[in-house]
Amino acid sequence: MKHYWDRFSERFGEALLAAWYNDAAWLGMLRPLEALYRRQVARRLADFQTGKRPVHHPGVPVVVVGNLTLGGTGKSPLVAWLARYLAERGYRPGILSRGYGGESADYPLRVSAQTPVEVCGDEPLMLSAQAGVPVVVDPKRARGAERLLDEGCDILISDDGLQHLALGRDLELVVVDGQRGFGNGRCLPAGPLREPLSRLESVDALVVNGADSSDVTGAEAATHRFSMTLAPVAWRRLSDDERLPLSPLPFDRQVHGLAGIGNPPRFFATLEGLGLGVTPHPKPDHHRFTPQDLQFGDEAPVVMTAKDAVKCRGFADARCWALDVEARPSAGFIEWFATQLDALTRVAQGERQ
Repeated sequence: MKHYWDRFSERFGEALLAAWYNDAAWLGMLRPLEALYRRQVARRLADFQTGKRPVHHPGVPVVVVGNLTLGGTGKSPLVAWLARYLAERGYRPGILSRGYGGESADYPLRVSAQTPVEVCGDEPLMLSAQAGVPVVVDPKRARGAERLLDEGCDILISDDGLQHLALGRDLELVVVDGQRGFGNGRCLPAGPLREPLSRLESVDALVVNGADSSDVTGAEAATHRFSMTLAPVAWRRLSDDERLPLSPLPFDRQVHGLAGIGNPPRFFATLEGLGLGVTPHPKPDHHRFTPQDLQFGDEAPVVMTAKDAVKCRGFADARCWALDVEARPSAGFIEWFATQLDALTRVAQGERQ
């Protein structure tokens, strides 16, 4: 029975996403519920702004990377890039995550290569491998932040933390998928937005993944707008984690493409751009893979995202590969972020003196 319920939930979620991004007419029936949702969001924000609900700041700079929409936007690759950028400049960054899709008996949870994905969630495990910095999972992010301080971190990156207002922050970065944008521009359940587009007026920067910000309706609400791309960097065989260059191809050109992310077609298009013939197998974001998900009745290679690979590593065979990608922010973003970082550092040093 659970199997059939999971399949129904996945297909319903796919249908709802399609409706949001195509502005289906029937969504108009949900606007009264949207009004209630927006009212609750505004009340919650006011509670934190007025002190009715407490905000905890850990005492070191906090950079929040999040999104306004449900579904993937490319924020996790940007989080990994930020962590590496900071480490290269002598900082000791740590990544804080809610750990969606995982469930631990104890929090805060320090993620390692041996942490089961069922315990920590797929994105924290992927970030731990890609960024090479401490990653802590905790539904109570303020508590998780204290654990990162114990690890010696002097700047924190909160992954998908925009709506977790109990954690104080110094910079807010919002990432949006340049192809899908903000859908129909409406809040849940009539649209994909977690918060109204007016929220962009208060964030520090909007980063558009895969397009120019001028191509995204609603992006003009943000004061600072930048772009980034996701660049493929290597093939990785899951059976032994060996990384190989993009060319020459280490497998046959006709492959099964597997993607349990927010926008699977983007991944399949990337594979095709690398010269592959792709039989697509889209799955919902954070899909829990089983060995049966990798069986297609032939011996063709199976190529998946890095986020999906961490969930398949225990049963993947030599047919299975991941495409590793890296965020490539624009030069304008890098220059802007460096300026913000200098300002945060001066403030932090002044508070310690």
